[in-house]
Amino acid sequence: MTAVTRQKLGVIFGGRSAEHEVSVTSARGIMRQADPARFDVVPFGITKGGAWLTPQETRARLALVESGEQRGLGEEPGHGVFAYPDTTDALRDMDVVFPIVHGTTGEDGTLQGLLEMARLPYVGSGVAASATGMDKERMRAIFAAHAIPQTRYLVLRDDETTAPAPDVLSRIEGELGYPCFVKPANGGSSVGVSRARSREDVGGALAGAARFDRKVLVEAAVTGREVECAVLGNHDPQPSPLGEIRPTTEFYDYAAKYLDDSAALIVPAEVDADAAARVQMYAVRAFRALDCAGLARVDFFLEPDGNVKCIEVNTLPGFTPISMYPRLWGEAGISYTDLISRLVDFALERYEEERSRG
Repeated sequence: MTAVTRQKLGVIFGGRSAEHEVSVTSARGIMRQADPARFDVVPFGITKGGAWLTPQETRARLALVESGEQRGLGEEPGHGVFAYPDTTDALRDMDVVFPIVHGTTGEDGTLQGLLEMARLPYVGSGVAASATGMDKERMRAIFAAHAIPQTRYLVLRDDETTAPAPDVLSRIEGELGYPCFVKPANGGSSVGVSRARSREDVGGALAGAARFDRKVLVEAAVTGREVECAVLGNHDPQPSPLGEIRPTTEFYDYAAKYLDDSAALIVPAEVDADAAARVQMYAVRAFRALDCAGLARVDFFLEPDGNVKCIEVNTLPGFTPISMYPRLWGEAGISYTDLISRLVDFALERYEEERSRG
């Protein structure tokens, strides 16, 4: 009987972003749950300083994480991916890659561009969709062009964020009002996000967000329920059942997501059928508008009057076994293990289609 050759699945994770530990947790879930009969999973870690580790070095760092000695993969500074020939040689040998580096330099198109140049098939959206999904200003412009409802917002830059002039504050008050949310235009996991209740709060909120990006998004607060929809596929993307976030704090911040487990995640969301259908329709429309591939999670506010507001598209959502994206597909009957396999299938499908075009 001929032995079946397993596919080498490279999992790239960690990275220099503020979401380093989230990425490590997602990767550990994928490595544990990927179908062992189909995949030989090979880990590629990136330290917080940007150093690319070999698979052997990565496994050693993960052992320290597993033992509780450290939360991440280390701090040592990096010198660019090409400074690590042993790592790139090992990466070149992969059949397919699952990049699960959250945040900047991971889901913003830069890592996707590297994998494109290396001619490696990879899970998730391509360069343009990833970059657009990370940049909330660009994303919101696409929402407007495709009639996707959204909250009112402003984008501030440079000196407008570090030393806001009176006219900037007046614009915020006149166009958005209080309370409002202030967040880096590029970022995720609610890092750098705060709620400003008055003019006295805005300066500190802008400065906090500006630590993470030169552009800051300020958006009007919305009264309603926060619901999320997962999308899966390439040419015929399908929406999942909905989940609802019920934070115990003012909003679903980083601590509630990853540190204190204080928010309630309701799956399936307790939403009437008409509202659920609208959310699912807009989720697929947003997925297509950004030209996403494979996976995305689309977040919404559902207002008391039934109106829907799209918050954002997350092209590389958290992927721990208890994260909302796999939980929503679990509700639809797709296990975490099968979800990984389907995402790899979509990655290979997309890669072969691109190759066929020359």
